[in-house]
Amino acid sequence: MAQSTIDELVMEGIKYHDNGDYKEAIKVYKKAQKIDPESTLVHYEMALSYFSLGKYKKAIEYSDNVIESNSTNLLEAYLTKGSALDLLGKTEKSKEVFKTAINAVGAHYLLYYNLALNYYNESNFQEAEHYVLKAIENNVYHSTSHLMLANIHEAIDNPVQTLLAMHYFLLLEPNSSRSADVYARLQHNFDKGASKDDKESNTINISILENNDSKYASIELMISMLASSKYLEKNEGKSNEELFIENTESLFTLLGEMESSEDSDIWDNFYVPFFYDIVKSDHFKTYCKYIRQSSDQAAANWLHENKAALDTFGKWLRDE
Repeated sequence: MAQSTIDELVMEGIKYHDNGDYKEAIKVYKKAQKIDPESTLVHYEMALSYFSLGKYKKAIEYSDNVIESNSTNLLEAYLTKGSALDLLGKTEKSKEVFKTAINAVGAHYLLYYNLALNYYNESNFQEAEHYVLKAIENNVYHSTSHLMLANIHEAIDNPVQTLLAMHYFLLLEPNSSRSADVYARLQHNFDKGASKDDKESNTINISILENNDSKYASIELMISMLASSKYLEKNEGKSNEELFIENTESLFTLLGEMESSEDSDIWDNFYVPFFYDIVKSDHFKTYCKYIRQSSDQAAANWLHENKAALDTFGKWLRDE
């Protein structure tokens, strides 16, 4: 009977929490806590509501109660504590918590992701990439990890890696509040290597990155060449979508046909072959529409009107 009452109170508290009324949620959880002061579920929900209120020390206190019990909600408690420490400016302790959690509960993509976030916020991109790759290895469908990987390579000016990771993010998350911004950044990273001279209308400027030791140096040059093609007379009158499809097809094909390197990494083993398979399939046009839907109403309308093509593409992805 008591357990039933606790569960009912927790459910009531969760409703308040989900509606953003964290103070009322905490009041309800405290009623449950009086019934069972040792309930790890109650302690965790308390930690989460205090965290959402910005009361990070209290969130840590209740997270510690869960961690010390070594029972249920252990992963969630570690995540809450580590994030609270980071927001309190105690990033080194936050890292320690996440690393301890990996030993305690095992490899989990959210632990690796949050560790990567710690390092990313310190601009330690090498360590950030190390841990975000582990996050992707543990959950390839975690779109935010692909976005962080894109952010890392955008920060260190690796356009090919940036584009590939952004493409995969948009495949996983094509129509969220973040999607339009990521698509705009993808387009910017593709186009930034070429510009038209304002003074000389027939002059196209192509910039070449200095990191010519990159294994994708030749592809980076080709991206600039592809970006410049929109200024050519033969492409006058083509829509942004037409140019995007043509340039994306060229990029994926160039990467897929590159001579294999000796590297064994996510780019050569995952992203490149995956997108090369898409460009060789019958679903490439659908793919391009799909990742543009947040930025192009015409693409969204096409997807709505061609559900059979979208379903077939989805089946193809599941079979990949």
